Amino acid sequence: MGIIGSQIKPFTATAFQAGKDFFDVTDEDVKGKWAVFFFYPADFTFVCPTELEDLGEQYAMLQKMDVEVYGVSTDTHFSHKAWHDTSEKIGKLQFPFLGDQNHVLARNFDVLREGVGLADRATFVVDPDGVIQIMEQTCEGVGRNANELARKIKAAQYVRANPGQVCPAAWEEGSDTLAPSLDLVGKI
Repeated sequence: MGIIGSQIKPFTATAFQAGKDFFDVTDEDVKGKWAVFFFYPADFTFVCPTELEDLGEQYAMLQKMDVEVYGVSTDTHFSHKAWHDTSEKIGKLQFPFLGDQNHVLARNFDVLREGVGLADRATFVVDPDGVIQIMEQTCEGVGRNANELARKIKAAQYVRANPGQVCPAAWEEGSDTLAPSLDLVGKI
């Protein structure tokens, strides 16, 4: 797919966020901080509210890490508001939801199911320079884990702040990292 390490493409999307008027978000608004684009197939569905609620439980911590979260589906911002106003799980969420009824974001991130008009279940973590650092995509019936997403973001932030260091499998904040070198080849 070749999307890791690429710059996000230009977009403008109208957002719904609890307690605010509708507002536009662009690729330029995303730059300068970490961002999560959390694509899901559609509002008023089954697995999606469980994932979004799970992500919502991590939102305050992610905000402290200078990460903004964007829920994205091919629904409109009006549908996002209606879902927020009528669903107990979605009604608790504080992060913005981007309307992508024209499929610009889904195409930009290569997750649009052509002919169906829905986005795949996919997550993208974008660094402050607008570069995609992490991607996860699952089939429609498999939900994602927000704790694991937060762990991966912490690792990506650590690597960015500590050039020459990498985070091994299952790395947790405060754990040992590695400095890749020929001395480690075949010893790990």
